[in-house]
Amino acid sequence: MSGRLEGKVAVITGAASGFGAGAAKRFVEEGAKVVLGDIQDDIGQKVAEELGSAAVYVHCDVTQEDQVAGLVDTAVEKFGQLDVMYNNAGVVGALGPISTTPADEWNRTIDIHVNGCFYGCKHAARLMMPREQGSIVSMSSTAGINGGLGPHAYTAAKHAIVGITKSVACELAQHGIRANCISPAGMATPMVAATFGDHTDLQTTREALAKSSPLKGRPGLPEDVVNAALWLASDESGYTSGLTLTTDAGHTIGSANGTPYREYQPFMAEAGKRGV
Repeated sequence: MSGRLEGKVAVITGAASGFGAGAAKRFVEEGAKVVLGDIQDDIGQKVAEELGSAAVYVHCDVTQEDQVAGLVDTAVEKFGQLDVMYNNAGVVGALGPISTTPADEWNRTIDIHVNGCFYGCKHAARLMMPREQGSIVSMSSTAGINGGLGPHAYTAAKHAIVGITKSVACELAQHGIRANCISPAGMATPMVAATFGDHTDLQTTREALAKSSPLKGRPGLPEDVVNAALWLASDESGYTSGLTLTTDAGHTIGSANGTPYREYQPFMAEAGKRGV
């Protein structure tokens, strides 16, 4: 343990599995106390028990404001303060063409991602403002930067989280509070594996992602996101706010499409003429 979060208390939503569970474990290893929120009670409770006295689990449906408020209040009740809010809860949500997307599935996707992030930011700010310090970290996606990288509702929701992050960062800076978000590409997680097919295992998913990765042979891994969350949660990023931090091997800047400059070619001037 290097103590990068020593003395800090963090709340993590969607903490029973995936990035959330990985972050909970890493945060505790780095000295933090953590409050885990999720709707997967059996799994979430098990994660908390494995982390020992530094962790507590609370049932939390992020679409219910009172439950999110109760989750962050638990941080103060159990550990005395709130330093880090990690809005991690999410789902793939509504799938398919825009012409056939059911309204209730659209609304549910928006509710989980956008409203869940809003409630997390709102109630984290409520507790952080009196202390004039804190870090809010939210999960966006490369689909929140470029179109065509995710389903419609998911894309809309992740764009919204980028916007909320910037807006909240602007307001809360005067209170010493930072807000940033993480935008991963498809990473080797069970949720991504499920998008490849019902029976796709993680090793097969890693291999598929490695083949399509802009970084030759290197798939995106859960720890890449956890490491980003750790940095944004810690004082190491103390002068960083309003950032959308990508963990995508450069996918959103066009790396996946290759480059037009793999070998020297003469200067191209007007009308396609070569040379200077």
